Amino acid sequence: MSAHVSRPLNIHSVRTDSRQHATGINRPAPLTPPLGDGGFFQRDRSIHPPAHAPGYKSSVLRSPRQALLSLENSISEITGPVFGHHDISPLDNDLIRNYAKDGDPIGERIVVHGRVLDETGRGVPNTLVEFWQANAGGRYRHKKDTYLAPIDPNFGGCGRTLTDETGYYYFRTVKPGPYPWRNYVNSWRPAHIHFSVFGSGFAQRLITQMYFEGDPLIPVCPILATVPDQQALSRLIAPLDLNAATPFDSLAYRFDIVLRGARSTYFDNRREGN
Repeated sequence: MSAHVSRPLNIHSVRTDSRQHATGINRPAPLTPPLGDGGFFQRDRSIHPPAHAPGYKSSVLRSPRQALLSLENSISEITGPVFGHHDISPLDNDLIRNYAKDGDPIGERIVVHGRVLDETGRGVPNTLVEFWQANAGGRYRHKKDTYLAPIDPNFGGCGRTLTDETGYYYFRTVKPGPYPWRNYVNSWRPAHIHFSVFGSGFAQRLITQMYFEGDPLIPVCPILATVPDQQALSRLIAPLDLNAATPFDSLAYRFDIVLRGARSTYFDNRREGN
């Protein structure tokens, strides 16, 4: 599943930045966070879904039956990898072009942008952000995806980018379609994009999902129904951001990712806390 940002620090404000990217999208104004004592925000464990949620059928077999164990991390897990701009190709953050064979992929063209933030609202620079998704018909380019929607020959559905010095990232893509899944009869997943965020080591990798404002499948999704806190759920949903849209080309959606604390994004692989 996934998550998104919190409102107290007003990090959703957007303005046109003088260092605007060549795509012409409007970058969010850098946040000046309040000074703190350096301590962590207390996490709120009550917002996390239970590991065992019968409405989400696969959680019944996947949920642990015994207490989890805490293992020491190795040096390699803590200190690596280190990513730099030489690891990213120019088209890695352009899902419209990075797999195109003989034309653009089919679907609604969109821009997704935002910032990776720490618990005080400070941007996290040079962070590897990866993303993957279904195509506009709701099908993944994966051998085990047998949904009847066609594969788009010009769409690979994955990419990556590095955040800049303010924690900002962006990429272009087509809006993914919803798709049915074998949960209960006529269960459908809302349109969503998967995110992976690396810290300073492999052990810090976090995974989440982004949903789209106004999607009617969000209230009836069995997976999202396991999130007990409505504010936490709202942080998984990217609002439409017309200020960052490209006229006559692409709409834009804003998705900020908060890495730690009570206002943090919900992460699939770290339900116990960030």
